[in-house]
Amino acid sequence: MPDPRPPIIRFDQASFGFPGLIALKDISLTIYDGEFIGVIGPNGSGKTTLCRAVLGLLAPVEGHLHIFDCACDELRCYHRAKIGYLPQKGVVDRNFPVTVLETVMMGRYGALGLFTRPGRKDRDIAMEALTQVGMDSYRDNALGQLSGGQQQRVFIARALAQQPKVLILDEPTTGLDITTQHNVIELVQHLHDELKLTVLLITHDINMIRSRVDRLVLLKTRLFAAASPAEVLKPEILHQVYGKELVITDKDLVIVEDYHHHH
Repeated sequence: MPDPRPPIIRFDQASFGFPGLIALKDISLTIYDGEFIGVIGPNGSGKTTLCRAVLGLLAPVEGHLHIFDCACDELRCYHRAKIGYLPQKGVVDRNFPVTVLETVMMGRYGALGLFTRPGRKDRDIAMEALTQVGMDSYRDNALGQLSGGQQQRVFIARALAQQPKVLILDEPTTGLDITTQHNVIELVQHLHDELKLTVLLITHDINMIRSRVDRLVLLKTRLFAAASPAEVLKPEILHQVYGKELVITDKDLVIVEDYHHHH
């Protein structure tokens, strides 16, 4: 049955990278408004490239990418402000003098354009974003003094402050303890449901998202699958991509390569 929701992102035989070094090859994929998509695949499989493409940081070397109703292949088109982004988490300097609210206000600059000074309305939007992630009482705290999980919530709020239609999260649980990982994923699911966002969540932790996402997109330079978790998480499909590094138990999938934490 065709999806009744409008398409919001459409890759049409699109390849990304450079001539001689293609990171994503011949991708055809339609993502619908309001979907919760998990993007999985081995390290170096093109997951981050997929993000960067949707963000408008990479133009296709062949094929097309349509975002919203705009067929623009121009990078930095106005609609990119409607895409919130949580990059892979770096280390925040404990002594860096920026507050939680200042960090979230940065999300307003992308939405405003460079030369407009944020005003009271922007502060209200930033505060609302902090409330949505449960961090409003920390607005005057130094970002560097917070725990990793709290920082991650603030960075999600920064993305929400753009009032995006699409939220892209690149490995949002890396480097967090297991309880915090679950809390962050639960927060993302809650925001997806509450704010009717289209969410693309890149992760190597398949077990944590398999019960939550509408579809899994499985990449290894090419698109191997884009379907419900039950359809994608089959040994014969996963072995094509992960090879011998995949161990499947009754309840969980274990991908051996992901035990060494990559930065």
